[in-house]
Amino acid sequence: MQELRELAKKLLLEGTVKVVIGYAEGRRGVLPIFAVTPGEAGRLIFDPRCVQNLATYLSPRREQVVALGRPAVVVKGCDARAVAGMIRESQRSRDDLVLIGVRCGGVLADPVSAVEVSEATVAARCPGCDARVPKHVDHLVGPLPPAPPGTSALDARIAELEALSPGERFAFWRSELEKCVRCNACREICPMCFCVRCVADKAQPQWIESSPHARGNFAWHMTRALHQAGRCAVCGECERACPAGIPLNLLNRKIARVVAERFGYSASGDPESPAPIGTYRPEDGEEFIL
Repeated sequence: MQELRELAKKLLLEGTVKVVIGYAEGRRGVLPIFAVTPGEAGRLIFDPRCVQNLATYLSPRREQVVALGRPAVVVKGCDARAVAGMIRESQRSRDDLVLIGVRCGGVLADPVSAVEVSEATVAARCPGCDARVPKHVDHLVGPLPPAPPGTSALDARIAELEALSPGERFAFWRSELEKCVRCNACREICPMCFCVRCVADKAQPQWIESSPHARGNFAWHMTRALHQAGRCAVCGECERACPAGIPLNLLNRKIARVVAERFGYSASGDPESPAPIGTYRPEDGEEFIL
């Protein structure tokens, strides 16, 4: 923690950055902080309660954050993948960012009621993580904690769903997606949802119905899931933000698996690594073309 604070103070004092986006104690748990002075940088912390993916504040849509000037942002491994995706898709320039990587031992599923990572409290996305040490960052701080305990609950749940018939799977998702109230929390918290105008907001023509009913909800979530193919950082923020408790990470993790199996690609922390969506390769299979 002290190493992080000293680094942030140094970057601000030297004028290398104008703001450090990190974590600080809030009234109810850990909250994002935008430190613009060395004194504010002294509030920075990092521990398993720091679940938020701060890369979302780098979106060009966040005009108030952009106006603060060149940022440094504290990133976990999954967060770094999201930053790389934004750079890859020309939303931010790598030269205009300073990335402070933090070694991670997993975060909490409920960062308000728990303080230590255990098999019972760890977030479902963390066990088996291969990005505990962020790569392609400018600074790396903190010791490497033990690996997140347990096995991935997401992978086990996906296996259960894959064992069902197509009709049973459809019934499961229809039931889950009917809960959606179309609050757009999943879209607003996702660092990869950076379109200035979302297709779900278009009225002329209206591609996706905006009212919260089964038909519109299904169209919205399937469209968003497919837009995340090869792009999702699997940070889990969409599911954490969902007030209806829809298991959105099951969709994202399954599509990420398909992309990995089909194209040999997983979302990378290297912005120079070309994603399969938007990249042509002669060796790509074409069995879907009749």
